[in-house]
Amino acid sequence: MSSLIPGLAVAQPYPNKPVKIVVPFTPGGSPDVLARTVAQKLQEIWGQPVIVENQPGAGGAIAAKAVAHASADGYTWLVAPNSVLVFAPLLGAVPYDPVKDFAPLGLAISVQNLLVVHPALPAKNVKELLALAKARPGQLTYASGGPGSPQNFSLELLKSMSGTSIQHVPYKGAQAALPDLLAGRVDLFLGQANALLPHIESGRLRLLAGTGATRYASLPQLPTVGEALPGFCVDIWAGFVAPAKTPADVIRKANADVMRVLAMPDVQAVLAKQGIEVRSSTPEAMATVIESDLRSWARVVKEANIKAE
Repeated sequence: MSSLIPGLAVAQPYPNKPVKIVVPFTPGGSPDVLARTVAQKLQEIWGQPVIVENQPGAGGAIAAKAVAHASADGYTWLVAPNSVLVFAPLLGAVPYDPVKDFAPLGLAISVQNLLVVHPALPAKNVKELLALAKARPGQLTYASGGPGSPQNFSLELLKSMSGTSIQHVPYKGAQAALPDLLAGRVDLFLGQANALLPHIESGRLRLLAGTGATRYASLPQLPTVGEALPGFCVDIWAGFVAPAKTPADVIRKANADVMRVLAMPDVQAVLAKQGIEVRSSTPEAMATVIESDLRSWARVVKEANIKAE
């Protein structure tokens, strides 16, 4: 755009070229669903292409490193779940700093997580499960997607708070754990609603509780783990971040437009079908959540001696 005053350049409004949203995992999961749903709407609002690019590997570290080192101009974003910004950094060296290397654009979603057991286990609710675990110390088993996975963090918190001993059986990813869970070779699991509900509805898994601070809006009759174990809450969230030093006006514009998209009823309906609840926030609020979670989960890592593979 040319200026009316010779020698004075006038910047075009953001965005004036394609925006890339990097997803740190393979297609199909909650971060990917979020990215593609939001990208479609932003493209309509902006009149600019919004490209979703999956860069899986190393638990999200490959994608996070790529975005951390991208140009700080607002044209490269990362869909950032707390597994990438909180859990992975607490387990050792990652090629990025979750606080210093990124500029939060805002939280976007919370993911419904469910506590389930194999039907052969004689526990119909959380209180019965904890009583059974205390009666059989070290005999019950839980599956996870591997050391440092959300399941590992969550179940170790449950053990710590309840004073129980439950054996950890790690797998290479949450999906890899399902066959043994369904076959009854492991007793319990905590995972995303969209992956577990079909097996719950078929009767192959028994649903005990949700893990959020409050009951899920789409499952109002389902109690939370915290109702049986006061104080327990596992908040699985994701938001968008850009490289550090991205201009403040770009961050404000990106946040405003993403929040506008997340407020759309059709967007909320698409996400709800996947067990995803909208959780809008300011960039500052997301920064606060990241730093708070790093502190609180660091205590769990130390107490439970959680280690990376």
